[in-house]
Amino acid sequence: MFSQSFLCSDFSSLSKPPRFFSDSSSSAITTLSSTHFPPLSFRSSFASPRIKQLEGQRETRKNFPSFLCFSVDSTMSAWDGEDPRVRDIKTKIRVIPNFPKPGIMFQDITTLLLDPKAFKDTIDLFVERYKNRNISVVASIEARGFIFGPPIALAIGAKFVPLRKPRKLPGEVISEEYVLEYGKDCLEMHVGAVETGERALVVDDLVATGGTLSAAMNLLERAGAEVVECACVIELPDLKGRERLKGKPLFVLVESH
Repeated sequence: MFSQSFLCSDFSSLSKPPRFFSDSSSSAITTLSSTHFPPLSFRSSFASPRIKQLEGQRETRKNFPSFLCFSVDSTMSAWDGEDPRVRDIKTKIRVIPNFPKPGIMFQDITTLLLDPKAFKDTIDLFVERYKNRNISVVASIEARGFIFGPPIALAIGAKFVPLRKPRKLPGEVISEEYVLEYGKDCLEMHVGAVETGERALVVDDLVATGGTLSAAMNLLERAGAEVVECACVIELPDLKGRERLKGKPLFVLVESH
């Protein structure tokens, strides 16, 4: 069954649009700040949504660019429609221009963590989705995925499996290399952390190109787990990270363009 939610994008005139760059440790996005729009898409879908332009829905705010709203056909979730928690979460995420290098807009989630209610709401939204999905493994990606994965795992009664950079885990590990914008990286997981047939959820703070999430899925599947879904706080859909997830569903709270 499908329902209609909304997606808002920045269509202001820009002489040179900001460069988007992201990996598991740094991201470049622009955040849309709104008090009247429905939340940016927090949908779960198995395919790209069908977007239909709504004419005339344009609003200009002081100190913010103009935004054009689109309707989005997306898989129905518990949060289709307006949810004040999602709107509040968006306002708590800070964008730092030119960090860590010129031309990059870095999304800083530490300001979200400074607000106990917004942080709790973020965790609660994921818990509400996954608490009855028979998930026994929550696997998160170093480093910011570790902020969200453990409380979700505790709340749904699942074990937490850390996926770390090379030479961070003692003992025997399995590794998975993946390609970044400039070069390669690697994720490792303890041998025996996941058993054959276990249902796993992959959690990270942000999905951009999808390389890190894809590597995490490969690790879990090589260990015999079934990856049920990937979950992130933020998605950069313009970077088409979903296309690297081998058809696995991706659930996000906020989309940013």
